[in-house]
Amino acid sequence: MNIENVKSQMRKGMLEYCILLIISREPAYVSDIIQQLKDARLIVVEGTLYPLLTRLKNAEMLSYNWVESTQGPPRKYYELTEKGQAILCELENSWNEISGAIEHLRSIHSNNE
Repeated sequence: MNIENVKSQMRKGMLEYCILLIISREPAYVSDIIQQLKDARLIVVEGTLYPLLTRLKNAEMLSYNWVESTQGPPRKYYELTEKGQAILCELENSWNEISGAIEHLRSIHSNNE
């Protein structure tokens, strides 16, 4: 088993959920999203984030608005659509189920030691 591959797959599986969580609080610019992911110790580069944001937008989970910037070109701020909010709710339910199951298994494992 390649542990780095497993860890990478786990991060990829959670990334869409994390992005939707970030954007659900307020419209966000790409560098803001990257910074919040870094703050959470999830390192993501722009080259990974842009295709994911495009995919979420094409799936009608995100929309964006251009906002003029005082320090350069206009910035694209992403926000959740109603569909994105509904998907986020589903993902939150799934996360709660999965994390509950994992915690249950971990507690059994630690009790057997």
